[in-house]
Order: sequence, then C-alpha cells, then structure tokens
Amino acid sequence: MEQFLAVLAPMVLEPVCCPSCNSTDVVKNGKSDEGKQRYRCRNAECSRRSFIREYSYRGYLPEVKQQISDMALNGSGIRDTARVLKISPTTVIEALKKRSSPRTGEHSPATTNGRFTDDGDGRQS
Repeated sequence: MEQFLAVLAPMVLEPVCCPSCNSTDVVKNGKSDEGKQRYRCRNAECSRRSFIREYSYRGYLPEVKQQISDMALNGSGIRDTARVLKISPTTVIEALKKRSSPRTGEHSPATTNGRFTDDGDGRQS
C-alpha cells in the first residue's frame, strides 16, 4: 500500500493594520454578508471600530465618503456626485445624512426642548 506524505507549507501570518489609526491591535470580528472577514480595532482612541480589508462596493470606502462631503461642499448635486464616483445616489444621500446629523445632547441655541423661547418682550429668541 502506498503512503502519501502530506507536505505542509509553513504558515505565514500577515499583520492586519487598522486603516484609521494604523494599530496592529486588531482581532477578527465575524464575516460580512458577502463572506469577507470583518475586523475590529481594539485601540481605545481609534475613531473606527470595525472594518473590512477589501470592500466589494466603492461606496463603503472612507476615501469615497470624504469625496462625497467635498463634492457637496463645492455645490455638486446628489446625482452628479453619484455619477462621477460611480456609486448609488442612495449611498450619497446616506453619507451626507451621517455627516450632517447633529450630535446627541446638543441643542440649538434658538430652541429649548424643541420649543422656541420667549424673553417676555414678545420676540422669540
């Protein structure tokens, strides 16, 4: 009977770095819907907790999200931005909503608890 020897190749570990803080303190964090490995940065100061090394859709890339904001500040419309960046207009709208959403706990100076304040002189402040 012939015996086959299994040839084992040495394992190569490739360090994974966080794209935001460049920390190597990264652990696996499940898989995406497409089956790609998701990672989590364990650096406490990192602004980005979860990431995937290679996104399948360009709209998820941080560079594209920054371009969306820049184009909006320069007066480009939603459809124009989507066409130029080759992404969905819905992605453009969602990215702009997330960028412009007010932080929780902050109130507009003109309102208190969602109501206009009155200083007693008949004007709303």
